[in-house]
Amino acid sequence: MTLTWEVLERRVRSGDHAGVTRLLLDATEAERAAFAAVVERGIKGAGAAGWWLGHVNPAAGYALAVIGTMPTAARAAALLSRRDMRTMWHAVPVDRFLRIAAARGIDWLGDLGTRLARRLPARPDWDSGAWDFAVAVLRAGGAQPPATEGVVRGWLLRLMEPGPHLRHAPLPPLSTRLRDDPLLDLLLPPVFEIDGVGSVITSAAWSNAGKPDNPFPGAVAALVSEGRLERKTILAATIDRLVRGDRPHALRPFVLLHDALAPTVDEVAAHTLDYARLLAEGPGPVATPAQRALRALDEARRLDLETLLETSSAVLTRPEKAVAKSQLSWLERVARREPERAGEVVETIAGAFGHPALDIQERALTLVAKHLPRLEPEAVARLAGAASVLSGDLPARAGALFGATVAVARPTGAPALPTPPGPAPMPPPIASAAELAEEVATLVREQSGVRWERVLAALVALHGAGERAALAAALAPVLEREAFHFTESRWNAGSPLVCLGAALRAATATAGHGRTLQHLRRAVRIAWQDGRRGGTGSELSSRPVGVLALRAAEIAVHIDSSMIPMLVATPTRVNGSLDPAVLLDRLAGAEAEGWQPWSFDLEQALLRLPRSAVAGEVMAGAAALTSPAGRQFAQWLAGGGLPDPVSERFTQRTTSSSWDSVVERRVVATLRPSRDGGLRLERQLLTLDPPGKPVYSPDAFAGVEEALAMVLPHHREATAAWALPELAALADEDRRDTGRLLPLLAEGTGPVGPALTTGLAYGLAARQETDRAAAVDAFLTLAAGPDPFAAAVGAALGDLAAG
Repeated sequence: MTLTWEVLERRVRSGDHAGVTRLLLDATEAERAAFAAVVERGIKGAGAAGWWLGHVNPAAGYALAVIGTMPTAARAAALLSRRDMRTMWHAVPVDRFLRIAAARGIDWLGDLGTRLARRLPARPDWDSGAWDFAVAVLRAGGAQPPATEGVVRGWLLRLMEPGPHLRHAPLPPLSTRLRDDPLLDLLLPPVFEIDGVGSVITSAAWSNAGKPDNPFPGAVAALVSEGRLERKTILAATIDRLVRGDRPHALRPFVLLHDALAPTVDEVAAHTLDYARLLAEGPGPVATPAQRALRALDEARRLDLETLLETSSAVLTRPEKAVAKSQLSWLERVARREPERAGEVVETIAGAFGHPALDIQERALTLVAKHLPRLEPEAVARLAGAASVLSGDLPARAGALFGATVAVARPTGAPALPTPPGPAPMPPPIASAAELAEEVATLVREQSGVRWERVLAALVALHGAGERAALAAALAPVLEREAFHFTESRWNAGSPLVCLGAALRAATATAGHGRTLQHLRRAVRIAWQDGRRGGTGSELSSRPVGVLALRAAEIAVHIDSSMIPMLVATPTRVNGSLDPAVLLDRLAGAEAEGWQPWSFDLEQALLRLPRSAVAGEVMAGAAALTSPAGRQFAQWLAGGGLPDPVSERFTQRTTSSSWDSVVERRVVATLRPSRDGGLRLERQLLTLDPPGKPVYSPDAFAGVEEALAMVLPHHREATAAWALPELAALADEDRRDTGRLLPLLAEGTGPVGPALTTGLAYGLAARQETDRAAAVDAFLTLAAGPDPFAAAVGAALGDLAAG
């Protein structure tokens, strides 16, 4: 049969892979070579809708056509790596794919496999079929995979989770699968080196067993014990991973591996400084085994007392009470063991006087009292001075103990709580393309408001300074490695990271973002014309986090057409506040240089101005500006800024119980603008109508709490209203971590109303200790500020309890 696109398309669309294979194999090599350009045009011209016509996704059949016609690995990889093709690698019939390649006598299959492996997403996936496809091509071509993050994650996932054809068959232990795997020596070392890879191990263990039993640490330890893996290398890699840190979820398998290896005293001695650092600075689950290892070293008389005392100074103020208590017991034992140096040890113990927990302070004071008779008068005087930070009735007890009045840290007549120092200044701007690339890579893993602002500001500044080539060179690997986060799909359309990805590609002239850019142009136009995010024509969120996405989209749309040298909305404080004098300087400079800031960049800048009275010279300087942006700035200052919205509590109730309505009652808040302040952004920011029943497992701003707070840093009541469902879920569901928003709101300004007090009440009732601690921090910050709120919080707690 003649090789035509119509015939191929008919078989592909019907899922007739056998027919596609016959069609390609029956053609001559000359016919296949001539057909290559037709296949390229057909795949590239399929369009978004064309991939889902009918019930069969055509990507698998197209993949057979690619391997059956393309003349080089580069051209084949370019087509197979297109987004709509790459998402269906798991569906490619590998046996037919390789049969076609063998029939053609292709000698570049290894090169193709390497190129495909480099495009594996740098993230764990539910199905490692993409890995299976890439590795099958590699093996058929006799090539080894590159040790990229996507390859390592895919390898781990396939080891930890059996393929569909094996899930109901008995599997050998993971140690056996590891031992027999030909890629073990190549891909195991990067498991310890790449940040976040440990989360694949933890997640796979949960999904397989339904419980946190993790076979990976035991399997690696078993291969160490039998000599398949070198113990010294694995232990050093494990300790190095713990020292470099990661999220707790990702560190857990390495903590378990460390315990399984059970380092000897000699091995601990070889890593003494690493263990000391882990004990002083590591997360709680890491600090505990480090403390255990160093204590064993000390009991063997192989730990320098100087190292112990220096490390203890940091450990005794750690928030983990169990770690601090254990350190106190250890130090007390050392003081008894070495009486000639008891003074140094006891003074170190006194460092726990500054611990936030009263019982730790009391225990430290008790231990000091036991050794006091043996101390020199100078040491006693120093201890009396250190006791000034004690809380409760402990200063009086310390005074009786030391025979002198202990000065309390709070001066007589001062308020009960010290005035908080205020938000810190923003860190210095990013200075180079290489630094920007590093920050972008970190942003994908750990988003924060400060990091977002520095990345957006640096992208515009470096592009405006003519650093386009340097940006392209530095950002290209990040864009490729993190393509999943930066590429638009049905699940992430309109997200801040997708908008940032479009901006990065536009700034570096990177191909492959045309459709996304078209969507963002439409969303930016709608936001300008209608003052709307979300809804028909716009995939941006209507919530405050959508402002961040809109600003990134604005950069993507305009960065190549208007040479703006800087953003004017970059805050001067880490809570998002912007100094009016700084904004005046920026707008005056823009006016002098003949450029105008982008619309939403300017609006975000105005929303960040503080509520306090503006200095007369700033008002005068703003009034002297003649540009459109300058006049808007002057009018904004003269009008008093953004009017405070009206917030009211609103009770959501569930009438029937189902999987998505497990919460019977939740108190949230409504928002209404009091008057129009003149900005396109404000209508949606100040209008909120919650649904009638609670939302199960709300997740509108997880991971971007700082960015949310920085949109309206001086209208914390409005931000709290948007965040209330997530804050409520800390108490009425088993959610965690979003409590960190509360201290950020407390550092802002603006009236404290029903939304913030209700959010704080939910935070104080949170199920997780870290969220309750964040709520306490916010309470203390607010209590030290000028806004009375304690009675309001009490009322909110009463309302919640009355339910």
